[in-house]
Amino acid sequence: MKNSFGNSLTLTLFGESHGDYIGAVIDGLTPGVKIEHNAIERALERRRPKGAASTSRVEADKYQIISGVYNGYSTGTPITIIIPNENKKSGDYSALENKPRPSHADFAAEMKYHGYQDKRGGGHFSGRITAALVAAGGIIIPMLNSKGIYIGTHIRRLGDAEDRGFESIPDDIALLSEADFPVLDNKAKEEMTSVSEKARESHDSVGGILETAVIGIPRGVGEPWFDTVESMISHAVFSVPAVKGVEFGLGFGFGSAKGSEANDQLYTDGESVFTKTNNNGGINGGITNGMPIIFRSAIKPTPSIFVEQNTVDLSTMENCKIAIEGRHDATILPRVAPVIDATVALVVADMLIGRYGTDYFKS
Repeated sequence: MKNSFGNSLTLTLFGESHGDYIGAVIDGLTPGVKIEHNAIERALERRRPKGAASTSRVEADKYQIISGVYNGYSTGTPITIIIPNENKKSGDYSALENKPRPSHADFAAEMKYHGYQDKRGGGHFSGRITAALVAAGGIIIPMLNSKGIYIGTHIRRLGDAEDRGFESIPDDIALLSEADFPVLDNKAKEEMTSVSEKARESHDSVGGILETAVIGIPRGVGEPWFDTVESMISHAVFSVPAVKGVEFGLGFGFGSAKGSEANDQLYTDGESVFTKTNNNGGINGGITNGMPIIFRSAIKPTPSIFVEQNTVDLSTMENCKIAIEGRHDATILPRVAPVIDATVALVVADMLIGRYGTDYFKS
């Protein structure tokens, strides 16, 4: 099992959904980075379930940093964050121990780990583990902000409800950082809330698309062929549970466009070079070109639904039906947005440290 990501700055995740703790280890961080506890708490608050369509499993996320920080600053040695799991109901899963839930990792994990995996609530494959990733992002994101680099993610589509796209990106990112529901248009919030509540009422769930913008990254970052900006972001984002697709800029729209329509033509203001459009999402040849990085992530519907479904009892190898009980989200998109922000922050910081050195973020 590979639980670490990064080349120069690495993140390792550990723990299980119903274990005592989940956590993260950040290694390779610049010494002297101020640890912004308000940012960590805000990031965890953004990930926490809210509203009738969200799970009733609400964790306090009382994180502790047990290494790598002294007098409020990073020491340059590994930072270890632990978060206790306090609101557990493992009994909700006892009847499903040998009956894999459709579209969950249950069956695939059984094949890989031969039954030794922690099966409670998805174990290590649970979205609960993303709380540790988000906490780590609460350390890394302010570090990026100090260099003028900002990240924002909104729900572009939830079911058939849509939000507007990014317009004035710095203002939109600032708006999202304060929003309790990650959209840019309040009308979209109302429509999406209605869609998710209807899914909940019908004992079902709904997926959608998240859109992310990154601004302020220096030109010339990215390591072709295999550590390009797109490949590193995609690698990390595809590691987030429920992500099933990633596209940059115009994305699959390139498939029906002509070169004269798709090309981003260049111009200068006399000092810097820009492009008139941003169909390539801020990246050419796998390298940043100075325009905002724009990409979208497809998020599948929450697989834990209360509708009766078909599965197999692995203890008897007989077909059977299950009705999943417990506490589940009708949609996870609002909670995934801060996870994507944290994931992209890790990738961007890793690429910058790899190009400019550990002291790039030294204050």
